[in-house]
Amino acid sequence: MFLHEFNPSIKAFTVIVCVLILSVFFDPVTPFLTLVMTAAATFIFGRVSFKRWILLFSPFIFMAAISIWSALIFSKTIEGETILWTWGIFTLTEEGFLRALSLGMRVLSFTSLSLLFILTTKPTEFLLSLMQQCRLPPKLAYGIMAGYRFLPLMKEEFEIIRSAHRIRGVPKAGTFPEKMAELKRYTVPLLAGAIRKAERTAMAMESKGFTGDKNRDFYHKISVSWKDWAYFTFFIGAVLASAYISWLFGFLQLYNGEL
Repeated sequence: MFLHEFNPSIKAFTVIVCVLILSVFFDPVTPFLTLVMTAAATFIFGRVSFKRWILLFSPFIFMAAISIWSALIFSKTIEGETILWTWGIFTLTEEGFLRALSLGMRVLSFTSLSLLFILTTKPTEFLLSLMQQCRLPPKLAYGIMAGYRFLPLMKEEFEIIRSAHRIRGVPKAGTFPEKMAELKRYTVPLLAGAIRKAERTAMAMESKGFTGDKNRDFYHKISVSWKDWAYFTFFIGAVLASAYISWLFGFLQLYNGEL
C-alpha cells in the first residue's frame, strides 16, 4: 500500500492534527522522532526520490538554523538554569539550548509532514476529494484547478514573448526604469492572454452544462475506506509514541508560550 493511494483529504487532515499535537509539546526529542518517522514513511511508502525531497527540504534546514541561532541569541536566562558557556553579554544555558533546538526541530518536523502530503498527493485528486468529502463549492474548486493548469502555459508564453523581443533586437534592461519598462512589456501581453484563456474556459464549461451545483455527479469518485482511517491512526499514534519516548528519557515539556 503506497501513500499515493490514500484519500487526499484524510492525508491533509492527518497533517493538520499532527502539527497541532506537536505544537503542544516543546522539547527536541518529540519533533526529531516525528521527523525521522515521517521521512522514513515518505521514502519507503511514498515512492519519492531522495534527491527531490532533499532539494525541497534543504531551504527549511537553513530556516531551522536561523531559528535556533535567533532563539539562542535572544533567549532569556532564568535564575537557576545550568550555564554551559559565557562570553561577554552572551550566556548559553542548557535549558536555553534545548528550547532553541526544540524550535528548530519543530520547523523541520512540520516541513517533513508537509512534504509527505505534497509529494504523495495529486492536486487534481485533492480538489476532487475536497468537493466530494469536504463539500468545497465546485465553482471555487474548478477555478483553482483551471488556474493551476494555466501556470505551465503562462511560463511557456513568457518564454515566447522574451524570445520575440530578442529576435526584434530589444536591448536587455540595465537600469531600474528600463527594467520597469521591460516588466510592462511582459505583463500586458501575459495578462491579455490569461483573460482570453479564462473566457474560453468559461465558455467551454458552460457549453458542457457546468452550473456549479454541489449535488453533481463525478466521473472520478474519491472514497474513504478503513485504510484511510488506519493511515490517520498510524501517524497520530506515531507522534504520540514520539512524545512518550521523550517522556521516558525526561525531555518532554509542554509549550507554555515562552522561549
